[in-house]
Amino acid sequence: MFKKDNMEVPSDKVNTIIGKDTYFNGTINGKGLIRIDGEAEGIITNQGDVVVGEGGRVSVEIKARNITIAGGFEGSLEAEGKLELKRTAKALGTFKANVLVVEEGAVLSGTMEMENKEEASSSQSIKENTYETVDKGAPDSASKQNLAAGSASKEKNL
Repeated sequence: MFKKDNMEVPSDKVNTIIGKDTYFNGTINGKGLIRIDGEAEGIITNQGDVVVGEGGRVSVEIKARNITIAGGFEGSLEAEGKLELKRTAKALGTFKANVLVVEEGAVLSGTMEMENKEEASSSQSIKENTYETVDKGAPDSASKQNLAAGSASKEKNL
């Protein structure tokens, strides 16, 4: 009935692991699952997924299919698919992903860019709404007109 949120990945599924008491500084290029439970600095380019475990502390540039962060992250990342921040994550930097999942308690600070590749290829229209605050005093007819004009929505094609 209750799903246990577990960051354990079976060892036979992990291609590369940077262990708890390990420090890495450099560049990794890979195709499989990379898990970081220690410390890492540098660049990680991976066709597979990258997982930063709860004990992991990284200051890196990551490009990967899916990225899961449960520990500390500083840098820039680009996830072709999903970026997932677990409740213990503390992430600071520049983020780009198609899907973002943030658990309650996670900390995310920086810039985030999201684009759904399927929707980006077709033209879409986005409705923008403009809202303005209203003085709680008795409104006069001029402020009623301004409110009506300011809250009208407009359509913008991309």
